[in-house]
Amino acid sequence: MRKHADRLFQALSMATLIIALAALGVLIFDIVKDGGSRLSWQFLTNIASRNADEAGVYHALMGSIWVILITAALSLPIGVAAAIYLEEYGTRSRVARFIELNIANLAAVPSIIYGLLGLGLFVRIMAMGQSVMAGASTLALLALPVVILSTREALRTVPSTIREGSYALGATKWQTIWNQVLPMALPGILTGLILALSRAIGETAPLIAIGALTYIPFAPDGIWSKFTVLPIQIFNWVSRPQPEFKVNAAAAILVLLVLLLTMNAVAVVVRDRFQSRGRG
Repeated sequence: MRKHADRLFQALSMATLIIALAALGVLIFDIVKDGGSRLSWQFLTNIASRNADEAGVYHALMGSIWVILITAALSLPIGVAAAIYLEEYGTRSRVARFIELNIANLAAVPSIIYGLLGLGLFVRIMAMGQSVMAGASTLALLALPVVILSTREALRTVPSTIREGSYALGATKWQTIWNQVLPMALPGILTGLILALSRAIGETAPLIAIGALTYIPFAPDGIWSKFTVLPIQIFNWVSRPQPEFKVNAAAAILVLLVLLLTMNAVAVVVRDRFQSRGRG
């Protein structure tokens, strides 16, 4: 009976996977059919315009790159530090249990709530304005629960014998974590970062909530510049009645997909290198 249930579950899982892949393939085919002809170097290097034929995504593309890089720079060290504290130092304390409970809750919070938090905290209280830094800080809050949870899981996969051997050689707890545990857990940490940034790069609601612009005639040149991102630009074009802007939106979706795949590919290559070093 149990074997029959397992086989049925595997069959349903495989069928679900096939249906999901087929739906994704149809969606990508439809987007390529609509926006593939619009892709060109001019489309990548032009800024927004009221004329659909002259409009481009350079400003939004650069804004997305700026925001996602700063999001990674903020969320990775803070998330890893929080995970190390929870997993290695504070596993039995009340403070650690309180933090764990809140992290688990934050992972399920809708993204618009992070946008409202960013509006109140970063834009108004900290007076960052409608800047790249405010947008990246808001998305870093969104990414932190995923980074923390995945980092804790990666730390748990490190065998306890590694820690015990390091202690036996006279290393302190921090020396053991820095030189032994973190290098072995780094591939898992990078996997969590990939998942967190993949979610953050496609978010629109939090950035609109903090006041990111839907139309901007320039690309950001620093962390305090005003900005827009590809999802907001796509939303802006889809909202327009002219069919030419729908074509531009489809082309911008393809640019966003390429940016996402490129970012993930770089992270996977770095992760695999660390995995090969650990095996060596």
